[in-house]
Amino acid sequence: MLRRLAPVLLTLLVVALGVAALAARPANRTPERTADYVVLVGVAGLRWDDVDPETTPTLWRMARDGSIGSLSARSAHRPTCPVDGWLTLGAGSFAAWPGNRPAGACPATDVVVERPDGIGANLPDQESVVLHNQERLPWGAVPGSLSESVRCSVAVGPGAAVAAARPFGRVDRYAPELPADPSGLLRSCVLSIVDAGTVAGDDPATRAAAARAADTRLARVLAARPPRSLVIVAGVSDTEAPSRLHVAVAHGPGWERGWLTSPTTAREGYLQLVDLAPTALTALGRPLPERPFLGRPAEPLGGRPADLAAAIAGPADADREAAAQREVAGWFFGLLAAAQVALGVAVLPLLRRARRHAGPYGPEPVSRRVVAAVELLLVGAALAVPAALLADLVPWWRGDHAGVWFAAATVSLVVAATVLVRSLPGYASTLGPLGAVAGLATLTVGADVLTGARLQLNAVVGYSALEGGRYAGLGTVGLGVLLAGALLTGGCLAQRVRRSWRPMVVVAVGAPAVVLVGSPYLGADSIGAVALTAGVSVAAAISAGGWLTLSRLAWAAMAGLALTIGVAVVDVRRPVAERGSLGRFLAAIGDGTGGLTVHRSGAANVETLVDSPLTVLAVAGALLVWFALLQPWGGLMRLFGIYPAVRAAMAGTAVAAVIGGVLGGSALDVAGAAAALVVPMAALASLRVLDHSTDRTRPETARDGGPAGGGAGPADPGDGPGSGGPRRDGAPTGGGPAAGHRTEARDADARGGAGTGPATGGADAGGSAGAAPETGGRIPTARASSEVTTG
Repeated sequence: MLRRLAPVLLTLLVVALGVAALAARPANRTPERTADYVVLVGVAGLRWDDVDPETTPTLWRMARDGSIGSLSARSAHRPTCPVDGWLTLGAGSFAAWPGNRPAGACPATDVVVERPDGIGANLPDQESVVLHNQERLPWGAVPGSLSESVRCSVAVGPGAAVAAARPFGRVDRYAPELPADPSGLLRSCVLSIVDAGTVAGDDPATRAAAARAADTRLARVLAARPPRSLVIVAGVSDTEAPSRLHVAVAHGPGWERGWLTSPTTAREGYLQLVDLAPTALTALGRPLPERPFLGRPAEPLGGRPADLAAAIAGPADADREAAAQREVAGWFFGLLAAAQVALGVAVLPLLRRARRHAGPYGPEPVSRRVVAAVELLLVGAALAVPAALLADLVPWWRGDHAGVWFAAATVSLVVAATVLVRSLPGYASTLGPLGAVAGLATLTVGADVLTGARLQLNAVVGYSALEGGRYAGLGTVGLGVLLAGALLTGGCLAQRVRRSWRPMVVVAVGAPAVVLVGSPYLGADSIGAVALTAGVSVAAAISAGGWLTLSRLAWAAMAGLALTIGVAVVDVRRPVAERGSLGRFLAAIGDGTGGLTVHRSGAANVETLVDSPLTVLAVAGALLVWFALLQPWGGLMRLFGIYPAVRAAMAGTAVAAVIGGVLGGSALDVAGAAAALVVPMAALASLRVLDHSTDRTRPETARDGGPAGGGAGPADPGDGPGSGGPRRDGAPTGGGPAAGHRTEARDADARGGAGTGPATGGADAGGSAGAAPETGGRIPTARASSEVTTG
């Protein structure tokens, strides 16, 4: 009775730990009013490498005394063209200007600004712009929400007019150009928005001239700024593809010499364009319109270097890394998919010839050296993603040929990790490489998350600040590697203990992984924690025996649903600024905007499914498993029968990867990252277990003193006395004659699951074990082995 209830109780324990970890969110400091006036100065295309003491002396002094950060100018259009950036600034949410534009280009957009009274202005296209964003775009943005939140606002220049126009098109105060003395204009309203120009192109001289002109306008603004005012300078948009990180500087009381950050990024020194509108309103002490705004108020954090040049070097370097990451990531995953597909094709004939035939006829066994080389290639392929993550320890993006430097660093780390796995004592056993690779992958990703996930930000296998989806915690690829590594590590460890203890071992490894993934202080991925909870529940339920049935899958789904509901109910009771993704979704359902979230998730799934190279990894891995490894000659069914805990871990990985990808809007990306680790090691373990399929088992002494016949050998296969590792040359591995009964290795939990070996034979056929009729063919010698595990 207790044995049947153990998986249920352990699953409830995982759910309780998950709810406790996800519900414990860091308390955000309540922003206070810091200014009587706010002036937002936008310069489209301005980057940190445009800022220096000679070209932009005013901005340099402002950055020295204020708080700085890297701005992700994300909007509802890719790339964010100037008109999209200004519209997003005024909406506080991702918005875009209607109209067809060439992909990757930002042609000039003629914004009609009418001045009927000479005081304000009117945008006749504003109502159609609002309808376009409300009805055709998935973000539900309301252009003009920022100006609607204050009594009066000022706009200087056409871009500022787009940001300051109310939803019906009215601009309260408008000047087409910045006056020589704008003090009266800036003091006429509490909120002023200034278009200081555009910095575009790749020519350094052209960019320097444009930045110098913008700095001159900024000097006039600072000279005329009202008392007790906050001035924010931002590179509000890109000017062409590809996207880049931009300048953000806040200067005023309470914003001295710090890093800008926001709850939407949870990363020191990073904020988004949508954060500027709530930052302005919070500084003025105005309430935020909760529904239209996706951004959150930015705040300054200490710890910035005293030397401004050293401080600016960080954001500028992050921009270079993010730009290089976008170029390198595509071909890295493409090459990884091609390499793993090629290895899958290459391993097929080895699987066909791995099983030794008991009779006098059969194919020659493949050379041990060839098999050993393929095994090392499989280990290297499985370690490619963790190695690529560690490659960010080296600043490969600073060189002229960033892709070459990244490839050199990654290949070096793959070779070093493969040598490490090969040199471990348990490498010769069937599960040795699988456990070692899974453990290394888990330690690599886990250590990065525990130290602030610094390697994943702008990494090739991490997430990009340019995309705006995530800035801190665990990324999509990291989630796939971590959940696969943790479950496989738990499965390998569970296989080494008694059957009744296996669910506890799986939970002992899986529960900390759930906390690591879901905790807001660490991985900050609540959906990933829900998916991993379901995976751990499946693995714990079948680790002691049995297969993944519909009832067990339903139990795992119920566990994930329980965790989801528990966290969401706790999270929705928090203040808006402190809610996580589940709490925000539940609140969106309550106010009628949940459909937009579902629509965005569905659209993201479709886009990722079509465009991502990780889809190829997931599909190719599934095809190799289904049409090769799970076939009678493929070895994986035999592996599952002998090692039920490993079978449970792989089933749990599949469940968690699919749930995490679909609910997280990343389609098969999580499954592809998990497959990159799991499939090569499953193929290697299948090769190993097929090599032992005709081994003899040494007789053991039973409790009553008699021979044990075909009884169980040691729990760790391949480590029997004198084995020295798997042999494929036909020679016996034991020290004495290969006497005894020849049996099919199988687990007591999986009757019929491993029944793919040859029929029983042995000494009762007359003569010694391994004897055969005189024939002209080569007769492989049967081997004595410990490749038997029961229960």
